[in-house]
Amino acid sequence: MSEASETVREPARAGRRRSMIAVLLLAVAAVCLWGASRMTWVEVTSSDGLGEERASALVGGTWAAALTPLALTLVAAIAASFAVKGWALRVLGVLVAVVAVAAAVPAVRLIVSGASDDEAGRLAELPGRADVQSVSVHVGPAVLVLVGALAALVAAVELVRRPRVRAGLSSKYDSPGARRDAAKKAGADPAGEPVTQRMLWDALDAGEDPTVDDKKAEAVDQVDGSDKDPGTRT
Repeated sequence: MSEASETVREPARAGRRRSMIAVLLLAVAAVCLWGASRMTWVEVTSSDGLGEERASALVGGTWAAALTPLALTLVAAIAASFAVKGWALRVLGVLVAVVAVAAAVPAVRLIVSGASDDEAGRLAELPGRADVQSVSVHVGPAVLVLVGALAALVAAVELVRRPRVRAGLSSKYDSPGARRDAAKKAGADPAGEPVTQRMLWDALDAGEDPTVDDKKAEAVDQVDGSDKDPGTRT
């Protein structure tokens, strides 16, 4: 009976373990995206020809405006991971993966291609007469976003692979009659789900012996003659 109980508990333990891993990874990803949105990604030096050169810092929330909303989406995904099950949980995992890819795109583009003068000047909202003198890129925030995106992708995999949990209330809330019926079905179909300790006790309460094989019981019935006294064998 202890082996049957362990067999039943193992999927639940695996599900809880994957849930905790996914929640931690989503939290890390949200913190990374939010932190990167507050850091300086690009510095623009401009001059209008009338005064000294002006330096403008473009933070992640300006250069990649979607970072903050994506971070909030990951926080919402943490709450949703506790509320949904089954196919809805898999849909949530796919959405988290989409968020991770969307966050990684501007970071990869900045690392690979850098920042153009026109885009930097537009985001810095320079006056019309001002000219961009230089643009410097800070790679650190982009790397932080990639770390967060990777954590979100792993969390998405954990959400998709979480073991399915049977819907409905636990069997401990079932009526005694329902538990006895479940015990009889489990005894009639040994190839089905594992028999728990509660099901064995319910079978005994219903007058069934869960330790007796059906084939052996039939053999005993055949040996016992129908015209003879019960329990008499030839």
